[in-house]
Amino acid sequence: MEQKNPIQVAGRLFGVLEFLADAGSAGLMEISAALDLNKTTVHRVLNSLIYMGYARQNAVNGRYEPTFKVVDIANRIMGKVDIVQIVRPYLRKLMEETGETVHLVERDGIDAVYIDKVESLNNGIQMVSRIGSRIPLYCSGVGKAMVAEMDEWEVEEVWNNSEIVRLTPYTITDHNDFKSELEEIRERGYALDNEENETGVRCIACSLKEPMGSARHAFSISAPVSRMDNDRIRELAASVLKVRGEIAEKLRA
Repeated sequence: MEQKNPIQVAGRLFGVLEFLADAGSAGLMEISAALDLNKTTVHRVLNSLIYMGYARQNAVNGRYEPTFKVVDIANRIMGKVDIVQIVRPYLRKLMEETGETVHLVERDGIDAVYIDKVESLNNGIQMVSRIGSRIPLYCSGVGKAMVAEMDEWEVEEVWNNSEIVRLTPYTITDHNDFKSELEEIRERGYALDNEENETGVRCIACSLKEPMGSARHAFSISAPVSRMDNDRIRELAASVLKVRGEIAEKLRA
């Protein structure tokens, strides 16, 4: 027997929100046809979602889009999980196996924030990163790894709201180049920071997708370019992907 939603308006509200989440953006007629609701009802629902901050209307094309508010709620739920304590043993293992410094970050808007760091004890080079410091998503390995997991409208949000600055001669500042870079990340499974944020330092990074499907954390392995040529990148990338798989299994457990 099919169960009916005891609060019909709630069903319509979340129905429209979920449709926007899947579509990325949609017009009034499109939503009305897809959900088999009359235009007046859909318009009221959209106005309610806009009022509560879950949707907005694009001023240029008039289409409706979801906001990051649902993502924020999901993040607060996941924030109850002590991700550092779960992930740290794997990061330490990666550092010990490779001899290089490993970082864990959490996304905060258009930036990533360092929330853990396992410094290599086998070399005398100290990374300038520190727990609590921020790094832009658009020009970092960890940032690009997380952005590559986003829907197209989220990618545009990050790019449009970032202050695109050429921090080094290698920083990607062209929008089309950035999107091409994200496609490459999706294909190979990891991101590279090729001296884009700090001259002389290369990073290999992977996002960490959580059980609800979002990727608000990422980790990376960093080393001076003198120890991170293309052959070493391939070697270390295999280790990074292996550890990501192990962490993913732990997060699902």
